[in-house]
Amino acid sequence: MTQRDGTAPQVNSTIGDDLGLGLAVPGSALVDAAGHRKVHPISPLVHAVAVFPAMGGVVIAFGASGGASIAENLSDLPGLQSLSMLSPVLLAIAGVAIFAAVLSLVVALYQYFAWRALSFWFDDDGDFRVQSGVFIRQQRRVQLSRIQAVDVTQPLAARVFSMAALNIEVAGQDDSRVRLKYVTLADAREIRREVLARAAGLDAKTAEAPQDVLTRVSGRQLAISLLLRVSTAGLLILTALIVAVSYLSEGWAGIGLALVTGGVPLIIVIAEFIRFYGFTVAQSPDGLRLRYGLLRTESRTVPPGRVQAIDYVEPLLWRRLGWTRVLVTIAGVGTESSSSNQGQGANTVLIPVAGLGQAKDLVSRVLPALDTSELAWIHAPRRAWKRSPVQWRNLAVGWDESTFAIRRGRVTRHLAALPHARTQSVRWTQGPWERALDLASMHVDTTPGPVTVSGLHLASAQAREIAENQSDAARRGRGTDRSIHWAQP
Repeated sequence: MTQRDGTAPQVNSTIGDDLGLGLAVPGSALVDAAGHRKVHPISPLVHAVAVFPAMGGVVIAFGASGGASIAENLSDLPGLQSLSMLSPVLLAIAGVAIFAAVLSLVVALYQYFAWRALSFWFDDDGDFRVQSGVFIRQQRRVQLSRIQAVDVTQPLAARVFSMAALNIEVAGQDDSRVRLKYVTLADAREIRREVLARAAGLDAKTAEAPQDVLTRVSGRQLAISLLLRVSTAGLLILTALIVAVSYLSEGWAGIGLALVTGGVPLIIVIAEFIRFYGFTVAQSPDGLRLRYGLLRTESRTVPPGRVQAIDYVEPLLWRRLGWTRVLVTIAGVGTESSSSNQGQGANTVLIPVAGLGQAKDLVSRVLPALDTSELAWIHAPRRAWKRSPVQWRNLAVGWDESTFAIRRGRVTRHLAALPHARTQSVRWTQGPWERALDLASMHVDTTPGPVTVSGLHLASAQAREIAENQSDAARRGRGTDRSIHWAQP
């Protein structure tokens, strides 16, 4: 890649020559013959090493059940008859290890050719370009005005080599993410700095903005919040009942079912605890910086103006503690996540657990004009209990000059909101049951994500009127939106 003054980059070392690749390396950033940057030459090895943790999971899942068959197969191979004297478990491990070694070699070979084909650079228009493809060569042009977030992640295998992956989230359809695997952690942060500076409309030489830590989620609070979720607590209570009933009636016959009902939620809790451990939120001029992860460390930057909608999620057992989780919809990010509060990907969570006041403060930093504290709410009519007997009292919509919001849920409450300018379409629906009760639901659509903004089971005349008013408010909001280049006055 040429330098910003248009001159060729100065070579600081010749690691590529030492590796026999005939390529010069300034520091750890490889540059090809066209002046385009490449990921680190050690990347194929990192990809190969990543195979082994997955194979370890196979060994644990496979256990001794497949040991006998592997022992029989290995004993037929020349020179491996002596392995038949080993235990089935050791034979299973040996078989998986051999398979992992062969698979690693195949992965390393393929990734070597992928590494040679991959390059990236900023073009003359300032956009980010990536060229890749082993069998089918392709080149992607990423418009910086459409960038939604830039993340630096360190999977376990990458951390062993002090490497990192850079993920650039772009507003678009499926597979809109750009991934660079792998570069040194310093290089990843430098690329992220330049991408964010250009996307903000600033000079590419702009130094990385300082940050101020706003909050950290303690391990104790995170663990308690995960255990107190409705699904987790419910399954654990169900497990206790199954064990008690089984013991009183048939001894321990129900222990198998108890392991499923009790084990699955605990596995989910442990996995999410590892994912969000050490969750830290910091403020910087280029947005909120999120850092989290025990085994896989992730650093994300959520630029101002890129968040489309937010959702305050309050499970039943959290409300006495005043806790909430904040989900966000960002264009092109986390479109595979469900709208429930249980399976969100980490890239749709602004903070996994926080006090309500603290959560609102964080939301005000990514959507300054959004304020749900002073909204006038219109509730679903009393006859809505026939359509939704559990949550009808909590169904409502509200809005002001800048914000539209909805409330729903009784066991797990949701307060979802979005600025008028983020509205992409407005519609109202009326199913057969709603039609019989003279009810209707209105929906405010934004980019795909975990947040659903739908006013459920309103009076039909009100739903139509609110939908029309919201359509007009969205048009006015888009006319005054100045969030694309957030750093410019």
